[in-house]
Amino acid sequence: MDDGQLLRYSRHILLEEIGVEGQQRILDAKVLIVGAGGLGSPAALYLAAAGIGRITLADGDTVDLTNLQRQILHTQERIGQPKALSGQVALHGVNPEVVVEAITTRLAGAALQELVANADVVLDCCDNFATRHEVNRACVRHRKALVSGAAIRFAGQLAVFDSGRDRTPCYHCLFPEAEEVEEERCATMGVFAPLTGIIGTMQAAEALKLIVGSGEVVLGRLWLLDGLSMEWRSIRFGRDPECPVCAGLN
Repeated sequence: MDDGQLLRYSRHILLEEIGVEGQQRILDAKVLIVGAGGLGSPAALYLAAAGIGRITLADGDTVDLTNLQRQILHTQERIGQPKALSGQVALHGVNPEVVVEAITTRLAGAALQELVANADVVLDCCDNFATRHEVNRACVRHRKALVSGAAIRFAGQLAVFDSGRDRTPCYHCLFPEAEEVEEERCATMGVFAPLTGIIGTMQAAEALKLIVGSGEVVLGRLWLLDGLSMEWRSIRFGRDPECPVCAGLN
């Protein structure tokens, strides 16, 4: 790190659990964020501010007026622009040292596999189960840590999955893809604006802890937030021995 970086990241460096070595790991890290909406916005902003070396921001949607109530990466002036490109502008404004790659199409197939393989940590900030399960399969295949968040109405949830560790569950263990699940969308159900900020910021925190190697991440636990009462519940879960995605891992 040069003198400017030592000053910029000094409040991290002062933390015993991070220090110079931990901050250097952050600067060297590559993070994939799937979704540049309500969750991806605060997650990306905090990771860029923290100094993540390379952020790949993937979202196939464009900025809409209804997004601005909670998706703080975007501005009224950028309505109609691809969210990934709008986010790229915002992140460069926060920290021009961070390399931001914008992917303006929905991630799938070989492109998703390649990006997951090259990432140190993946953040699932999307809003549909099909993408969540495809991202999970890629993370399991390449043994990458996955930080998953969700928010709808006043309910938020957070969990971390890391197939690089022995006998840990994957997203499919918790939410089996074959089950009949009625998908809830913000467009029809609504979402409390600060809730996405709370969950997205926690996703950034878990990602940084994984990168630095400090603290305890929420592996094998699903954190549930009731935004009306501001009460948290934690539910423990384990690997499904018959999971078709991760059962073959050690």
